Amino acid sequence: MRLDRLLANSGLGTRSRVRDKINHGGVTVNGTVITDAAFHVTEDDSILIDGHEINCKTHLYYLLDKPDGVLTAMEDKRLPCVADYIPSELKSKKLSPVGRLDYHTSGLLLITNDGELSHRLQSPRYEVPKTYLATFSGQDWTENEINTIVSGFTIRDKGYSEQIAPAALEMTDPSDDGLSRALLTLHEGKTHEVRRIFAHFNKEVAALRRIELAGVKVSRELDSCGRFRPLTDDELRLLFDATGMSGN
Repeated sequence: MRLDRLLANSGLGTRSRVRDKINHGGVTVNGTVITDAAFHVTEDDSILIDGHEINCKTHLYYLLDKPDGVLTAMEDKRLPCVADYIPSELKSKKLSPVGRLDYHTSGLLLITNDGELSHRLQSPRYEVPKTYLATFSGQDWTENEINTIVSGFTIRDKGYSEQIAPAALEMTDPSDDGLSRALLTLHEGKTHEVRRIFAHFNKEVAALRRIELAGVKVSRELDSCGRFRPLTDDELRLLFDATGMSGN
């Protein structure tokens, strides 16, 4: 692909703007200054603009530690949304969230333009594990209740029967304000599923945070909320392994 086209497709400006940068010696490819806009490059080349490396990959993969009170949407005129945390130079890359976190759920949210990976991560077929840290009020979980969670059960909170797939639950340290906390790992993604499970057993979720998805993790605490960063190679490998895309 032409160098100017690759740079323009990467959201670095119009074709004329990147040509001007190339013509003035501001672009290097694999350590060599390139002044020919038609120079052939690939996505695997190391390309720097003014000494800063850029990502020219077609598929981009990011992690947002979504704060509470942020809508999982790329546009909203009334409420804060995840698009507010995406740098302006990436706005043209057709990024979108993988699934959704509720407005009042914080934590790990993947952002990508890889439609196939997004589809597989959300598909029940691949049973991708997702772990949530729930801060709740009510009695601690009994052994019988935990066994019911592990076995799977039927819920009828919407006026009809709905099967909740087997999950894993374990108690953890209480929160600073004295409320109980538990880790719940699901392999499906029903709407409001965590809160519905807790309510089924007469427990009320006060705060909810997703801390892990397919082995990719964020802190249990809120210190990294709002952080937007690229996924590491190791994290990508975990996602590809979990969805059968390792050989792609």
